[in-house]
Amino acid sequence: MGQRDAHAELNPSEYRTSADELVERNRRVADAVKTPGMAAAPSRHVAIVTCMDARIDPLAELGLGVGEAHVMRNAGGVITDDVIRSLCISQQLLGTREVLVVHHTGCGMCGLDAAAFAKEMEDRFGERPRWPIGSFADPAEDVQAAIATLRASPFIEHDTAVRGFIYDVDTGLLNEVPSAS
Repeated sequence: MGQRDAHAELNPSEYRTSADELVERNRRVADAVKTPGMAAAPSRHVAIVTCMDARIDPLAELGLGVGEAHVMRNAGGVITDDVIRSLCISQQLLGTREVLVVHHTGCGMCGLDAAAFAKEMEDRFGERPRWPIGSFADPAEDVQAAIATLRASPFIEHDTAVRGFIYDVDTGLLNEVPSAS
């Protein structure tokens, strides 16, 4: 029996899910995290595109507080149509003017065989994903490609400052990736 099926046989009243525990935690911290009256627009006018990796905490790593930046996360921190959609809305409706693309060391998307992964999904679910997997061979080259994609997009303001970085999960430091010329 797969892990997916293990919980299906249990009576929900017999176990606590992570969601149950997180809702309970929320009840304890709600007063401390309220943001009444805070604007939806980020006060630093910056948006960050980064990976969903659980080791990454973009606000903490950049010394930012709640309300200072928009953060878009996905597997690998890749520039997808949805990231461009979010950045366009962030710029047009909420005033961001800078974008940081942040990849990281030890990323699971780096070196992932996209064709093999798509085949595994087809074998498991009966169809291939319709979305690009977004794997890459070299994080720095992918950051450079991301910068180029954002600069070429008709939906990102042409004067947007776009910079790219690799976050080192071992040292906690950001290392800037020069944009490809």
